[in-house]
Amino acid sequence: MTPSVVNRRVRLPKRGVAVLDCAKCRGSSTARRLSTSPSPRASGNGEGSVADSRAQFGAELRRWRTGAGVSLADLAVVVHYSKGYLSKIENGLKRAHPDLARRCDVELRAGGRLASLVKTGEHRTERADEADDGEAWMVNLDGRDGSWFRPMGRREAIVLGAGLGFSVGAPALARSAGGTALSVFRLQFDQMRALGQVASPGAVIPTVIAQTHTLRELARQAVGSDHSELFLLASRSAEYVGWMAQESGDERASLWWTDQAVRMAESGGDRHLARYALVRKAVVALYQEDAGKTIALSREAQAGPTPARIQGLAAQLEAQGHALAGDYESCMRVLDRARSLLVIPDDRGDSALPVLGAMHLEDPVAMAAGWCLLDLGRPREAAAVLDRQLQTVPEHALRTRARYGVRRALAYAMQNEVERACEITAELQGPLQAIGSATVAQDLRRLRRTLARFHGHKSVRNIYPLLTGQLG
Repeated sequence: MTPSVVNRRVRLPKRGVAVLDCAKCRGSSTARRLSTSPSPRASGNGEGSVADSRAQFGAELRRWRTGAGVSLADLAVVVHYSKGYLSKIENGLKRAHPDLARRCDVELRAGGRLASLVKTGEHRTERADEADDGEAWMVNLDGRDGSWFRPMGRREAIVLGAGLGFSVGAPALARSAGGTALSVFRLQFDQMRALGQVASPGAVIPTVIAQTHTLRELARQAVGSDHSELFLLASRSAEYVGWMAQESGDERASLWWTDQAVRMAESGGDRHLARYALVRKAVVALYQEDAGKTIALSREAQAGPTPARIQGLAAQLEAQGHALAGDYESCMRVLDRARSLLVIPDDRGDSALPVLGAMHLEDPVAMAAGWCLLDLGRPREAAAVLDRQLQTVPEHALRTRARYGVRRALAYAMQNEVERACEITAELQGPLQAIGSATVAQDLRRLRRTLARFHGHKSVRNIYPLLTGQLG
């Protein structure tokens, strides 16, 4: 009896330059530019290795398909690709995309073996240079050429000159003013995070950099608890700059700012942020589609005496790494662990600090499950979860709605529900234009590529200009 395939559902500008002069730091005077605009990426592999990869996957796909007694036509129906296209893949004439590899893996019950043969990331993973505090921070706010930031030595800053000089505060911050300063800056930070949900990173980063610098300088002058609390808030601010840098497409700047956040947290007496820095680095690896590195960094973040929330966030990232690798069982098991950790109250006594991780998700693990199911080649299950969870996201959280909304549209497109996919994409036009997210753009490219297969569909023709406009 022939088995059937069953879906398993389970030059420096003259104006607009601000030099934020810092006290002496241990970094070298060599300045390094960290742009807040996208950085160029490395090229792919050689043609010979690509051909070998195509041939290997094609042969394995044919072996699993024939072993299951499934015809090419039957497989084409359940994975929503044409028989001719699958034939070219089996013969090594076409390269399988990871999305297709995952679908075939699920339908043929290959246990991740097929999915593992297709590289999920083409981008070169970049390591951040050793963090260099510099002695001054330079922020270019010229609107014509785009803003940028870089640390630099004090001597270089003096040589360049600055039109406006000022000191953060001398004499030292008065003891009685410390609490007031902290509450004001905390309110400002919360406002910046809210702004980051509805505006592009370029609208947020300069202000948060200035706030981070000021908090650090105030902390250096403060005494007692003010010293620690100001440094801790400065660390959260630096960590947020790192996230916005990644959203702008600059992974190198993201990792640099994460290192700064760790140093400031340690100055404030919190050594746990070093573990959370590993979570942030795992996020960078996830968007580089490096499953192995995502899992390794997430596991490292969970090791040792780490607060439950950081362990939970790390476990969630580990599950996403397993999903990227096509390992369903490991993904679901680690998601269960993440859920159990994230319900544990944080008893470290720093409840006045901004919460680490997502703020606008009622059930972050459930949303992560929807994310993972899509990467696991289960778009129908993913769509059902994302449909439910997106109803709980506040209307004003545009960045969050766009991030998961695009994946929701992709889930429908991957199961041939083209009309619904296009409707969802159209609803996201406003949020996508507002937030300018490089990470969301990765899924937009996947969505555009998937919808291109239905180029004759009226809804696809109508939505394609929007996708092209967003991606440039």
